[in-house]
Amino acid sequence: MTTRIENINNDLIEWAILRSGSSLEQFYIQNPIVESWVKGDKFPTVKQLESFTHKVHVPFGYMFLPTPPLETIPLPFFRTAQKTTNSKVSLNVYHTIQIIQDRQNWLTEYLDDIGFPNLSFIGKYKVTDSYKNIVTDIREVLQLKQDWASKCKTWEEALNFLTTKIEEIGIIVTFNGIVGTNTHRVIDVSECRGFVLVNKKAPFLFINATDAKAAQMFTIMHELAHIWLGESAGFDNSNLLPANDPIELLCDKVAAELLVPEQLFLQEWAITQNFQTLSKLFKVSPIVISRRALDLKCISFQQFLTFYNQYMDAFRNKKSKQGPGGDFYATTKKRISPRFATFVNNAVRENKLLYRDAYKLTNMKGDTYNKFVTEYLY
Repeated sequence: MTTRIENINNDLIEWAILRSGSSLEQFYIQNPIVESWVKGDKFPTVKQLESFTHKVHVPFGYMFLPTPPLETIPLPFFRTAQKTTNSKVSLNVYHTIQIIQDRQNWLTEYLDDIGFPNLSFIGKYKVTDSYKNIVTDIREVLQLKQDWASKCKTWEEALNFLTTKIEEIGIIVTFNGIVGTNTHRVIDVSECRGFVLVNKKAPFLFINATDAKAAQMFTIMHELAHIWLGESAGFDNSNLLPANDPIELLCDKVAAELLVPEQLFLQEWAITQNFQTLSKLFKVSPIVISRRALDLKCISFQQFLTFYNQYMDAFRNKKSKQGPGGDFYATTKKRISPRFATFVNNAVRENKLLYRDAYKLTNMKGDTYNKFVTEYLY
């Protein structure tokens, strides 16, 4: 005889549907059996309820709580178009933050266990400090000269070089555009370009990989500034512009100066105002050049916005024509971070972490995990 669950909590069912981003009306049209549970016409079987929780991405046990749980994110989320921070994010962003936080919690505990020291640059500056002082310190810690990018052949190469330098000083950098490995759960770049979770031992930078690499470079530098201020945050940076908040405005100034130093830019701007030419010189994307020109009042906001929209439209059109594919292991390496994966692998080899837990932390299992750590990690 099939067991049915009669003590179903209708409030939890409707909360789960709304939480997943669906409207009740539309969800019931597509899933009439769920509406029958809410009306009391039928009771779900265990299997049916499990299927429902998978569809709306909630733990099965939540369905038996007396009231919906209070879910909060551990960081402020800044919106360019809003004057205040927002703690409400989509389910995909919420679950991504959870994944990164779980990794950070494990790594922090592991680093404590092996006596790893705190990172001295975390929270070294305040929001009232000069952005130029912060820029100078970041350059010194990363060992980056003002013209570091000129040594790279392309700005894509510069992005990879910068990521490596950041990881070398103890920061975990992850690039992903989906929740974990679920290709059906894309993280909307219009909501989240990136976020940073800061602590003294294991700060994590998350960059939305669905974004143009042109914008990813700016996001990384923006997040670095947050680490030097000791402030966790998420942001959409709509149109590559910050929210109207003192911390965001300062981080933006730091990012701009790190990528395109004001003095050097103005010298070159006097020679040419061609974004493409300056892009090749500074090894940043044309939209970062246009953004710097805006900052320094070399172009109007409308000129910047027009160029930005044209550039991003071209990027989206190009991306839509590209088929699926790519190297799975190369993509996985960026999703996890080589530094983080190395710590996980070391912990497994030292018998300080079970393979089961390593699989969970890396979103890989069995032969896939083994092949990754033996052939692609180093």
